[in-house]
Amino acid sequence: MSMGPGGRGMRGGFLTEEEKKNQPKVTKELLVRVFSYLAPYWKQLILTLVLILISSVLRMQPSILTGRIIDEGLINRNLEVLIKLILLSLGVTFGAEMIGVAESYLNSWIAQHITFDMRNKMYAHLQKMSQSFFTSNNQGDIITRMTSDIQGVQSIITNTFTSIISNVITLVVALVAMFQKNWILAILGIILVPLFTIPTRAAGKTRWELTRESQAVHDEVNGLLNETLSVSGQLLVKLFGKEEYEYKKYENANRKMINLNIRESMAGRWFRVILSTLTSIGPMALYLVGGILMMKYDADLSVGDITVMVSLLGRLYGPVNSLLNIQTEWIRAMANFTRIFEYYDMPVEIENKPDAIVPEKAYGNVDFEHVFFHYDPSREILKDVSFTLKSGNSVAIVGPSGSGKSTMVNLIPRLYDVTGGSVKFDGVDVRDLDLAYLRNNVGVVSQETYLFNGSIRDNLLYAKPDATEQELIEALKKANIYDFIESQDEGLDTMVGNRGLKLSGGEKQRISIARVLLKDPALLIFDEATSALDSINENKIQEAIEPLIESRTSILIAHRLSTILSADEILVVRDGEIVERGQHEELVKAGGVYTELYETQFKKALEVMGKDNVKVC
Repeated sequence: MSMGPGGRGMRGGFLTEEEKKNQPKVTKELLVRVFSYLAPYWKQLILTLVLILISSVLRMQPSILTGRIIDEGLINRNLEVLIKLILLSLGVTFGAEMIGVAESYLNSWIAQHITFDMRNKMYAHLQKMSQSFFTSNNQGDIITRMTSDIQGVQSIITNTFTSIISNVITLVVALVAMFQKNWILAILGIILVPLFTIPTRAAGKTRWELTRESQAVHDEVNGLLNETLSVSGQLLVKLFGKEEYEYKKYENANRKMINLNIRESMAGRWFRVILSTLTSIGPMALYLVGGILMMKYDADLSVGDITVMVSLLGRLYGPVNSLLNIQTEWIRAMANFTRIFEYYDMPVEIENKPDAIVPEKAYGNVDFEHVFFHYDPSREILKDVSFTLKSGNSVAIVGPSGSGKSTMVNLIPRLYDVTGGSVKFDGVDVRDLDLAYLRNNVGVVSQETYLFNGSIRDNLLYAKPDATEQELIEALKKANIYDFIESQDEGLDTMVGNRGLKLSGGEKQRISIARVLLKDPALLIFDEATSALDSINENKIQEAIEPLIESRTSILIAHRLSTILSADEILVVRDGEIVERGQHEELVKAGGVYTELYETQFKKALEVMGKDNVKVC
């Protein structure tokens, strides 16, 4: 761990206020769980520890050999011994470095495999979470847990854990070697170490605090620049004549940043002065005391021995500083694991039962039996909803925005589970059916079309990887998009761009319909599939949808009169309840919610645009 000015050890050695506030409670259970991820790799871990021990001992040897080089080679004027000892020292150093390479590889291998396991487990777990998890949690936070937090685990294993072991071994080996040489100088060395480490931590803390202040001011300056130098910001400044006012704000923030940068720079400079001075004091003290012991008390010490002690003293500084900072690293490590475990421990709300049913064939019958649903118990979204859709028939659902239409259809493929009553598919409660079977037999075309960044072919094959070219063409023709694709230079291999941004909304929607058709589901659901499109694209999609309604079991959250008229039954939903049901003619005459929708939306549109182009809610 680097301890130099601006190094990771210094800046990373202190907790932020937020980290102090959110320190995890380290329990036996947490530690057992953390180390359980190391268990599958215990053989590699033991080998790593052995290599660390060997390399630590070997790295100490050149310092010890220095004494012999001085005494036996230089002072005794023995060139042969001098060459042998120098070659031995170089050989030991090379051997230690080679073992270090092996240790680093093993260490990295273990860390990578543990993070591989954790990423796979996290991804599999997140895939099982219900849709409510993704709608109620911040997407950035979910991605952070998958990436940064788990990546942090790798750093913990490669740095924190091995740093503790390596530093402890180095410290022990150095102390043993010092006491073997001379216990008086060894004790003196131990006394001198805090003189080096305490100022180092104090200077590091000062620089850390200055860095945080500087970062805050830097963020303030960036905020001012982003606000006042953007197109909209500049327009506002000019219209209100605030150029001088904004300049003063920027000048003040800029001055604060400059002053803090100077203080931070000088704090580093004073730190280097202290560090350099203390680094000299330690060796000088050992030379002085060692010299007194040799000259005054005729101690069994040689010049080489004192030189070895000075060298070993230098070896103590790094491990001691690292171990002093280990508490901070350890807290951050446990916080990382805690955040990951929070996600692991989130219950899977929607999962297969052990004895999930997989029928031989799907027909598409749907029964809602006294269905209730809520996200928050204090506010029911659906209230006692009941209706039946027979195979081969279609039902249209209409109603004001926010009345619960989309929620109703989302319960069929179990994107959410009912909180009361039951939804049945072919007479079986969807909670008892195999999830893969259920979702393979329910096709949904939603208002928000999503295409992966790839070709049109890639997006279609997502529904059916083994689809033939003819099957792709048939689906595209039914979706009324084949002519457009055929006109493209790359045809089916045309790239759609990120989220399909290279295509228009109507083109994306029709490709989405083709993709669903490739599944060949028993039930088709159109959830306001044309609500966000212009009239031209809407007509093309409507031309694709209407034949499908006649040939397949369908549920339509409708916003077009022609679609509603072609459905076998119309359900009128308001405030989470089915308030009316029936055919168009009888619902118009009933004088209820549907009549109100007809009078306020359809009728006027009929007069202006003609029946075929009329939209509903």
